[in-house]
Amino acid sequence: MTTSSSERGVSLGMPELPAPAYPDDVRARLETDARAIVARYPDSRSALLPMLHLVQSEEGHVTRTGMRFCADMLGLTTAEVTAVATFYTMYRRRPSGDYQVGVCTNTLCAVMGGDAIFEELQEHLGVGNGETTADGKVTLEHIECNAACDYAPVVMVNWEFFDNQTPESAKRMVDDLREGRPVAPTRGAPLCTFKETARILAGFPDEREGAVEATGSAGPASLIGLKLAKGEAAPARVVHPRGEAPQDAPPHEPSPTEHLSSHDAPQDTSASDPAHPSGPVAEEGE
Repeated sequence: MTTSSSERGVSLGMPELPAPAYPDDVRARLETDARAIVARYPDSRSALLPMLHLVQSEEGHVTRTGMRFCADMLGLTTAEVTAVATFYTMYRRRPSGDYQVGVCTNTLCAVMGGDAIFEELQEHLGVGNGETTADGKVTLEHIECNAACDYAPVVMVNWEFFDNQTPESAKRMVDDLREGRPVAPTRGAPLCTFKETARILAGFPDEREGAVEATGSAGPASLIGLKLAKGEAAPARVVHPRGEAPQDAPPHEPSPTEHLSSHDAPQDTSASDPAHPSGPVAEEGE
C-alpha cells in the first residue's frame, strides 16, 4: 500500500493559505492589550517578545493567527515574526497542556537524579518529550539549566520552582495537577495555568491575592557565592587529610538549613587516591 505525499507530511510546493484572523471581539480585546504593550517601548518592534506572550495567553500556544496579529500591530512581516517565535523555546508552536512540566536534565540536575525523574515521568504519564497527556493537563519536556543548581534536581511547572525532587515526588505532583488538587511550588508565587502565566510574562500585573508578595530566595550555596563576590569572608572550613579525624572537635551535626552535597566529602578518585592511580594500567600497544 502506498501513502500520499500529504499523508507523509511532504509539501509539494503549494503555497500556504493566509492565516485566519481572530474573531472581531477577540481582536478588539487583544488590540487594547497590544497598544498598552507597544506604549512601553520607543520603537514598536521592540514589543514583539511580550506580544508573542500575549497571543500565547489567548490560545495556549503561538498560532499562525497570533503571528499575523503581531505582524499587523507592529508593522512587521509574518516572516520576521515567525523567525522570532521559532527561535525561543518559551513560545509553543502547537497546543500544549495547562501545566508545562519541565525537568532539568542539564549536567548537575542530571547526575543528581534529573535524568531518572524525566524517564519515570515519561513512563508514568505515557508521553514523550514535548508531548501532552490526553486530558490536556500536562505537557512534559526536558529543559536546560533552571539556574537553581543548589536545589538540584529541579522541576519547573509553568516556570515555578519545585526543588530537590525525586521520581516519587514528581509523580505525585503531576498526579495532583491532573486531578485538580492544590499544588504549591517550593518557593515563588502560587501556580496558575500556562495561559495565565503567559499573560503575566507579557507584562500585565498578577492580580491574584498574595501572588506578588510570594517570592523565592536563593539557596545557601548561591548566597555564599554572592558574599564572596562582594568581598565578604566566608566561614572557614577545615578539611582534614583522608583517614585522619580531628582530635578535639565534636562530630559536625548539620543544621536543617544547611544544604549538603556528596561533593562535600573527599572521594576516592584516580587523581587523589594512591591505591587507584590514574592512567592506563596496561602498556601501550597491549
